[in-house]
Amino acid sequence: MPILGFNVTASTLPTSSVALVRHPPLLLYIASRTLSEFSYQVATVAVGWQIYALTGSAFYLGLAGLVQFIPSALLVLVAGHAADRYDRRRIVQLCELTQGLAAGYLAMRLLMGTLTAPEIFIILGVFGLCGAFESPASSALLPAVAPDGMLQRATALATGTWQVATIGGPAVGGLAYALSPSAPFALMAVLSLIACGLSGLIRVERAAPSEHESVDGLFAGLHFVRSNPAILGTISLDLFAVLLGGSTALLPIYAKDILQAGPWALGVMRAAPAVGALCMTAIIARHPIARRAGLRMFQAVIAFGLATIAFALSRNIWLSVIALAAMGAADTISVVVRVALVQLSTPDAMRGRVGAVNFLFINASNQLGEFESGMAAALLGAMPAAALGGLGTIAIALLWMKLFPVLREVDQLE
Repeated sequence: MPILGFNVTASTLPTSSVALVRHPPLLLYIASRTLSEFSYQVATVAVGWQIYALTGSAFYLGLAGLVQFIPSALLVLVAGHAADRYDRRRIVQLCELTQGLAAGYLAMRLLMGTLTAPEIFIILGVFGLCGAFESPASSALLPAVAPDGMLQRATALATGTWQVATIGGPAVGGLAYALSPSAPFALMAVLSLIACGLSGLIRVERAAPSEHESVDGLFAGLHFVRSNPAILGTISLDLFAVLLGGSTALLPIYAKDILQAGPWALGVMRAAPAVGALCMTAIIARHPIARRAGLRMFQAVIAFGLATIAFALSRNIWLSVIALAAMGAADTISVVVRVALVQLSTPDAMRGRVGAVNFLFINASNQLGEFESGMAAALLGAMPAAALGGLGTIAIALLWMKLFPVLREVDQLE
């Protein structure tokens, strides 16, 4: 996989990367994408803390994930089709502008002292809607802004900066919230509008393909995934494993009630999985998975479940951070195998639509996982819910090893 080191050898890399860092369309694209992701991550900490402060309910924390997932589930295939028919830069711009205005509204209402929980959920729905359209358009835009023959390096650079935003955003959000509850949303508004301006400056040198597909064509990706056991197995494994083990929605409860730390601890814990993921990315880039890739993926999912249990039972902030980092590292191994396997098993003409299905499954696992965790915590308490989620993840991995033997037997990824 080019992003994380697969299929990249000395013979395939350009002799110099000077053109990469001096290519204005790519630099503008990366700057816009990084600022957009950073601003969103800043706000996620404040959203969780504010919902819990207003409601005191684990159920509503979980509902935040569901509210963001519904627009993605309903519109992701349409959004992918739109990214192939219309100007991708304008789609990204419109989404960033909308997110900035929505965040500004939250900041204003907080300053006035009149913000309510229903308003937060409405804005979260807007964020979900923007994400459904921005993600496929942004992904499809990258080949058009990369220098000729340097798409692999451009993708790696974009992925690395995205990880930096994922790490830094939650930490900055926690610190900003400690200064003022409205500060993270104001910061998101400013950064989103800057990202919008940068997107408008991008000059695309290669026109995006315009394809008018039928309704059957929109759903071709779903049909292809369903007919391929290896792809179906790996995507559904990620869906159900993260769905059950998605304890990040409970972090405000852990930071405030269990660990008794505060917003700063919430920001650090939100960033910990990304730190673990970034470290594992560097390891895999240097030492790729060479053999028994399917088995390694199942082992990684089991490790993810064990780390989730360790986090659930921890009452020490730094032990919790280590467990969360281990979860991010284990999840990265699973992601590497899944993405590489999907790429190798999918014809080039189908990769866009299969990618849309993969995006839908990723959103389902992350955001519905938050909903499931919130519901379970409301019924059982935060610690039992998180621990049972870890046990469920392990059970899913063992079951999938029986249901999809072809996936367990995958050997090489290159």
